Amino acid sequence: MKGMFKKSFCLFLAVAIGISIAGCGDEAIMKKIEKSGKLVVGTSADYAPYEYHTIINGKDTIVGFDISIVQEISKDLGIQLEIVEMGLEGLLPALNTGDIDIVIAGMNPDEDRKKLADFSKIYYQAKQGVIVRTEDKNKIKTITDLSEKKVGAQLGTEQEKVAKEQIRAVSLVSLGKISELVTQLKKKKIDALVVELPVANEYVKKNNDLALTGIAVKEDTGGVAIAVKKGNSDLVELINKSLDRLMTDGSIKKFVQEASDKYETHKAK
Repeated sequence: MKGMFKKSFCLFLAVAIGISIAGCGDEAIMKKIEKSGKLVVGTSADYAPYEYHTIINGKDTIVGFDISIVQEISKDLGIQLEIVEMGLEGLLPALNTGDIDIVIAGMNPDEDRKKLADFSKIYYQAKQGVIVRTEDKNKIKTITDLSEKKVGAQLGTEQEKVAKEQIRAVSLVSLGKISELVTQLKKKKIDALVVELPVANEYVKKNNDLALTGIAVKEDTGGVAIAVKKGNSDLVELINKSLDRLMTDGSIKKFVQEASDKYETHKAK
């Protein structure tokens, strides 16, 4: 069976990206995937509806529209999928040490990250939102209103950059998990939280003491993409083929809506 997998995997690569069977697995990551028969995906499951934890059949499970996307990619490759969770700041280091094969975590491919990894095409674009406590919604309406406030953002994200460069709050609190920042907001340790709009909407839906402001920030994040260890263009091309299919047939939009609906049901329990 192992020999059959190698043969079919190489044939898939040859057909998919026009390389010879003899050249199959020239890149280290492709050799690793071929040998193991699985795609090891790193994520940080604290970013609904991208990825989050829920209970399925009594088992803690990571779900979300990012997970639906990599499930489709693994199907296209004809291999198994393994999800590995860690803090957002540890994902790219783990990618470069070979502990994981790809990263999908609502990640923006900014210039700093492009120095550390190669990226797929953009598969989703979202605007930024600013959450405050409901009691402060009428007090905090503009970026100027935040200038003397404590603002939170997830560590190492575009939202952290927005807080630093656009809001320029008197104090910035950066933590690894959105849930920790929401707790800080509720406990009045911070006054506002910058987060992607789909994520902001999910928290506001299920927390009556939180509200989404109308504060607009400059949109220059460029969307989110999948990270691959540098020099693995074959894998990037295969991922892009799957993403093309999922975007063309409307699957990604469907996954986003399904993940949002499931998260709302999950939080209601």
